[in-house]
Amino acid sequence: MAEPLPDWFMPPAEGWTADDMDHLPPEAPRMELIDGAPIVMSPQTMFHSDAMWELVHLLKQAAPSGVRVSMEMTTKLGTHQRPEPDVVVYRDSGESSGQRRKRTHIPPEDILLVVEIVSPESRFRDLNVKPQKYAEAGIPHFWRVEDEDGTTAIHVHELDETGKSYVPTTIAREILNVGRPFPVKIDVQTLVD
Repeated sequence: MAEPLPDWFMPPAEGWTADDMDHLPPEAPRMELIDGAPIVMSPQTMFHSDAMWELVHLLKQAAPSGVRVSMEMTTKLGTHQRPEPDVVVYRDSGESSGQRRKRTHIPPEDILLVVEIVSPESRFRDLNVKPQKYAEAGIPHFWRVEDEDGTTAIHVHELDETGKSYVPTTIAREILNVGRPFPVKIDVQTLVD
């Protein structure tokens, strides 16, 4: 017999909000909120984990002063939207270290780039739902990292301000060399050994 769901998991009458995510109990699994629905995060593959850690490292090395790089930090995109990109590149808001340590999300207006590393269970969200939400929030750059039958690919997109949607600019399977949001050169095939 299945265990009953805990009381905290029952949605409020008006639905889950981005702010509700800050009040989950410590035993709650890691979740993101899409259209008011909590999405429990599945275990990661080694591809996902290795690509995420290596991208964070490379982006931190390349980031100019005043730009920070984090992983698995949510962003509040509206009342019922709080996705968790795999990697987030954002402007340093100048807050104290103590304030930054307590932060539970990154405001979308500070974000320069979000990266999603596609997993089988999140494929539809990573290709369709989340990019649309990020674009509508005005986040200027979106990268999608995929395992294409053993070959790593980075799909680079930039925001089309007029349509609030992303336009693909390149697909890198060997070397990614971009100038925005800042210059960075990445050997794509060494992201995951």
